Amino acid sequence: MKQSKITLSKDYRISKVDNRIFGSFIEHLGRAVYGGIYEPGHPAADENGFRRDVIDLIRQIDVPVVRYPGGNFVSGYRWEDGVGPVESRPRRLELAWSTTEPNTFGTNEFMRWCKEANTSAMMAVNLGTRGPDDARNLVEYCNHKSGTYYSDLRIAHGAKEPHDIKLWCLGNEMDGSWQMGHKPAAEYGRTANEAAKLMKWVDPSIELVICGSSNSGMRSFGEWEATTLDIAYDNIDYVSLHQYFDCRDGDVKNFLAKSCDLDNYIKTVVCVCDYIKGKKHSKKQINLSFDEWNVWYHSNGAKFEKWSEAPHILEDVYDFSDALVVGLMLITLLKNSDRVKVACLAQLVNVIAPIMTENGGKAWAQTIFYPYLHASRYGRGWALTTLLDTGKHDTKDFCDVPDVDAVAVWNDESEELTVFAVNRDPEEDEALTVNLKDFAGYVPTQQIELAGFDLKAVNTADSQNVKPKTKTLSGVYDPMPVLRLRPLSWNVIRFVKK
Repeated sequence: MKQSKITLSKDYRISKVDNRIFGSFIEHLGRAVYGGIYEPGHPAADENGFRRDVIDLIRQIDVPVVRYPGGNFVSGYRWEDGVGPVESRPRRLELAWSTTEPNTFGTNEFMRWCKEANTSAMMAVNLGTRGPDDARNLVEYCNHKSGTYYSDLRIAHGAKEPHDIKLWCLGNEMDGSWQMGHKPAAEYGRTANEAAKLMKWVDPSIELVICGSSNSGMRSFGEWEATTLDIAYDNIDYVSLHQYFDCRDGDVKNFLAKSCDLDNYIKTVVCVCDYIKGKKHSKKQINLSFDEWNVWYHSNGAKFEKWSEAPHILEDVYDFSDALVVGLMLITLLKNSDRVKVACLAQLVNVIAPIMTENGGKAWAQTIFYPYLHASRYGRGWALTTLLDTGKHDTKDFCDVPDVDAVAVWNDESEELTVFAVNRDPEEDEALTVNLKDFAGYVPTQQIELAGFDLKAVNTADSQNVKPKTKTLSGVYDPMPVLRLRPLSWNVIRFVKK
């Protein structure tokens, strides 16, 4: 059995984890909304048309924030189409995904759904085909109490109290040629800056996310961030990052190493933010909103009827290997929680999602549901610098990849300590020694484990093959407990103070 060791101390703190790091994303895309969170007439639908079976799964995760309504969709969206009497709302050609948008679900429906799902909104504004004036009008509609045109319009639409949305995205992936209203960096930076000014003049309490590069592979990556931040630095609070990983070549060893690329991506964007901070002699720190991340490749190329309504598109069926990579990505986000303050697993239901549904039928948890659930439940508190001594290996694209990746989170209020760990080795167990250092009295109580499955094993509506198992640990204090990590496993090791 191979040996690894982590050393933990209350003094080795990365940051207090912002709970919004466990956020998600709902876009008007495929069946994320229609047939996902919203399906009037479904046996599990409530009086608002919200699927209660889906809400129950979301509440299990305890999702703190959900980004809406896009995504590529938002760059052509007229928010006014989705408010007011449903029977008066227009049907539109939706150009981002070549579908038809009925607009029967919009801003006020989403805000009612957020209350039912115990979450909050991260609202995106259209800076593609529209601009600053439309953005500030939407803030007024959502957040101003009353006595103005747009706030009174909201009241007339049945939402008496302001929605009080605190987190806003200034468009989506505006560096991408595929984006409606795509702009070069300087033009987008100026548009975002003007929108930010107007939006904060309407409501100074809001926080704003400027679009970073659509992914780290963009030719303009780095330069895009520097240019846009140089223009809008004083009026925004976060810069966005988007990243998806795939295993198209079937090289699972390399797939499991891709979280190393994620870590490098984050640190590079931090460097750009701090370069602009230094250039401006500013005391303000810009943090990161990793508001799209996941594994995505299974459903690419799926066919559907153009201009259909809520078609089955981008419905990845996730396997066990994907769950391990999602776990590794969550570990990486927690390791960088001093700068990553918001993160959204994309998406939440049906579209590259941890939750799947059948129209008129069941809802179920995909394999990636479980690492996300565990991180959200047990990853709140202080992320600790996890001094890790483990073997290393090389893959096709990466060198010195740790055999074990791990991070620990200490909840000082409940006096609980959680270690999240993935054993990347496909064949050998890993004996993980945990040096508790100054965590006197903390005892290991349980180990939640996702392990022992075929890498291609999946969950379906009728068969939940890939589920975690929980085993009880000794509950006896030992300053150097040793835990077994099975080959290719996601592990959640829980300690409590007695």
